[in-house]
Amino acid sequence: MNKPLRRIALFCGLLVLTLLLRDNWLQYVKADTLKTDPKNRRVTIARYSTPRGDIIVDGNPITGSTASGSSGLNDLKYKRTYKNGPMWSPVTGYASQAFGSNQLESLEDGILTGDDDRLFFRNTLDMITGKQKQGGNVVTTLNAAAQSAAYNGLKKQGGKGAVVALDPSTGKILALASYPSYDPSVFAGNSNTDAAAWKKLQKKYDPNDPMLNRALRETYPPGSTFKVVTAAAALQNGLYTSADEATKSPLPYVMPGTTTELKNEGSIPCKNATMRIALRYSCNTVFGKIGADLGNDKMLAEAKKFGFDEEQFTPVRSSASVFSDNMNQSQTALSSIGQYNTAATPLQMAMVASAVANDGKLMKPYMIDKLQSSSVDTISQTEPEELSQPLSSDNAQILQSMMETVVKQGTGTNAQINGVTVGGKTGTAQHGVENSENPYAWFISYAKLPDGSKPVAVAVVIEDDQANRDDISGGGLAAPIAKSVMEAVIDSKK
Repeated sequence: MNKPLRRIALFCGLLVLTLLLRDNWLQYVKADTLKTDPKNRRVTIARYSTPRGDIIVDGNPITGSTASGSSGLNDLKYKRTYKNGPMWSPVTGYASQAFGSNQLESLEDGILTGDDDRLFFRNTLDMITGKQKQGGNVVTTLNAAAQSAAYNGLKKQGGKGAVVALDPSTGKILALASYPSYDPSVFAGNSNTDAAAWKKLQKKYDPNDPMLNRALRETYPPGSTFKVVTAAAALQNGLYTSADEATKSPLPYVMPGTTTELKNEGSIPCKNATMRIALRYSCNTVFGKIGADLGNDKMLAEAKKFGFDEEQFTPVRSSASVFSDNMNQSQTALSSIGQYNTAATPLQMAMVASAVANDGKLMKPYMIDKLQSSSVDTISQTEPEELSQPLSSDNAQILQSMMETVVKQGTGTNAQINGVTVGGKTGTAQHGVENSENPYAWFISYAKLPDGSKPVAVAVVIEDDQANRDDISGGGLAAPIAKSVMEAVIDSKK
């Protein structure tokens, strides 16, 4: 072979080698990146080529699929539908042909579309039999009656707010409601109407921000509901050993290092009060002094045991609640009554009530019970998991007795249920610069049945800009909603 031909052959060989390398790079190294690239329209076409599997509550689907019809894009055959979308959207999230997906619709997209590797055998069998590929189901832990009570309670109240209900013994999420809310069905397609509906829901156009999941993503000053954490810290650190021991709390109480008095709301019996009396009347002076006496380190350690300062994954991510580090005594005093920098999600405060109810053991909150194939075979089952032990069993029972006094004789009487022992704590948290805006109304609680079981713990927060400031209280606005949610869970178990 002459020299020019050898050069041509060598050049062609290099071209072939380059093509092979490029082909392998695309097929093996870049495959996953290209597959999930939002610009790869084949992914969207495949996702909506068949009906999605369903999200299930109490054995019934709360989602569905329908033919896209005149969406303007014939290659997207099906779009998502939702039953009572505004009530369930904090649980499901959305799946939209135009705007993607979030929450369970996104996290379990592989199961719902049938593309998850765990469905390989089922898909192979369907391919052999000529059956259309089908998505699997996501079976939730939610209780439909509790969710309805939570959402309708918030809606009736008319302001903004959220409710979370947990099963203390397992961590199952029984209710997860946020208001105002939105209907994911209105932008599930890819038409101009869907685009207009999406735009209308954005915070820029609706200051109420209906797409914000307030149960998981919004943090609020927890106000006096945080006094339950402070009481737990006092018991766990041996500052006080019973609910009925005098706390030697002065009145007035001047915060350490300052000339500022920590005020109570009204004329209430807080001087030298026991922790039971202090929780019943919600004495700022008593619990502020407890926080200052224990110090930042011990208060922070106890708050972290309840889940503060860490994101929670349900599997939908919940924002981290906050109890600050490096605070002086007066700052710690304010933080220990749920003010200053302290901030909590409704999920976090439901976890606090849940841990107390569960004799001090905090279970990891979760909302997916199991994942199923299209033939309803279980492919994954969630097992309850202990997250931490914020209190000893003995101290949890002391704190239970204190919270039960709040509902029997204190600020939480609106949560009383006939034949059921209810423990709770109200909170009215300051809001705005120098408390200039309407406060937030909180209530956390649990229900104890005659057999000693505690099937539900609840947290409710209400933010109502339109209400008369003097009418805003945890006992007045939030406790009735918590009561209805607890009753719904109890009734569903009969």
